[in-house]
Amino acid sequence: QVQLVESGGGLVQPGESLRLSCAASGNIFGAYTMGWYRQAPEKQRELVATITIGSTTNYADSAKGRFTISRDNGKATVHLQMNSLKPEDTADYYCYLRRPDGIIYWGKGTLVTVSS
Repeated sequence: QVQLVESGGGLVQPGESLRLSCAASGNIFGAYTMGWYRQAPEKQRELVATITIGSTTNYADSAKGRFTISRDNGKATVHLQMNSLKPEDTADYYCYLRRPDGIIYWGKGTLVTVSS
């Protein structure tokens, strides 16, 4: 099993920044991919960004230029630096890990609210 624990969510005003972190533990091995998805009320879960163990990144169009994903392989952690936040970024943000064998794990989510 793999456990993912997110932190860093909260309430910010439009234009402000927030940094999310996710720590993975358990049966982690090989070239696993980590990342972030988000789900706003009454909407489907959507990709925000992913990063491979070789640090190849993939961003949703909505995140490009504003969000930066990074990881620390030694600590099995992934971070999401979110700048210039907008009200439409309000959502539950879920940490994601995909093992080389294709098994996917999810964190419990952390709420980000962007409101004035």
